[in-house]
Amino acid sequence: MDTRNSRHARSLARGAIKPVIIAILAVVAGLAVVSWFLIIKPHEDLLTADSGGHPSTPVNLGQQQAAAPPVNVDALSINDLLSEARKAMNQQRVIAPAGNNAFEFYLKVLQKQPGNQVAADALRETFPFAASNVEQVINQREFDEAEREINLLAKVDPTNYTLTILRSKLDAQRKTLDQEQQKQLDQQHQAELAAQKAAVDKATADKALADKAAADKAAQQQAALAAQQQKVKQEQATQTQTSAATPNSQVASANASAGGGETRDAIPISSIRPRYPATALRNNQEGWVDVQYTVNTDGSVSNITVVSAEPRHVFDNAAIDALRRAKFSPAMRDGAAIASQQQKRIEFKLSASQ
Repeated sequence: MDTRNSRHARSLARGAIKPVIIAILAVVAGLAVVSWFLIIKPHEDLLTADSGGHPSTPVNLGQQQAAAPPVNVDALSINDLLSEARKAMNQQRVIAPAGNNAFEFYLKVLQKQPGNQVAADALRETFPFAASNVEQVINQREFDEAEREINLLAKVDPTNYTLTILRSKLDAQRKTLDQEQQKQLDQQHQAELAAQKAAVDKATADKALADKAAADKAAQQQAALAAQQQKVKQEQATQTQTSAATPNSQVASANASAGGGETRDAIPISSIRPRYPATALRNNQEGWVDVQYTVNTDGSVSNITVVSAEPRHVFDNAAIDALRRAKFSPAMRDGAAIASQQQKRIEFKLSASQ
């Protein structure tokens, strides 16, 4: 067999294949150019003319400035709405604030022209970014705003599983906040109960101490009175034979001495514990109030006046209310209850209120 003829035939075949490949590549390139000018380029020009560009165009961070919402969105044309949507995207107003964001502008376009492809594509492409924004709002615990944004996303794609996830996160955050608030309320309630118990225990202890002191003093007075009476009787016995007037005067003197009784100041029988003003508690304020008041013969308090305070007018009412609720054992003079005036400084400390 002549090998020279076979090699010549193969070289001719290879030479014939190359022009075919070149022709195919030329056709593909021509189709690409035609597609660019007839399809892609007109579509981009339409986006640029109608809405300022496609929503996926990179955002110029230097233009992130607050923009006033349009005066009357319903009166805007489709081109104006698309333009407003593009501005909102450039300024990162994807789904907020309410009434002035890209999502609402695109939705308004679809209301006016349901088949508008620009608005539909923009909503589909910006959906993930809007969902990410909703998640941030939920983490910041702005629950009303998050619910508004979720409802807005539902208008675009109500069956999207992302909405289920976002609603679950919103519910979880709300439950967490409720639990934290309930825990705080429980702690405050426990602190109030502990404070009330401590006040009752202190009042009981003070009353027991006061009763013991009063009993001891009464016993001492009775012993002193008995000794005085015994002394008077002895003096009367020794002076009986000297004069009738002298023993009579001594008896009168002894009887006068026997008429004495307990003398002391008013004593509180309940703890004076003011309620911490809510405004001062929120502002972390501390202070004190000097008050002057009258303890009546029945142990009640009246004529309460503020002498001085620091800061002024912050804790005055709380101090006055605490004294109105206080009970005293009245002052005594010669065994009889009398009204008396007292002055007291009531302090407000944050550590004591917690």
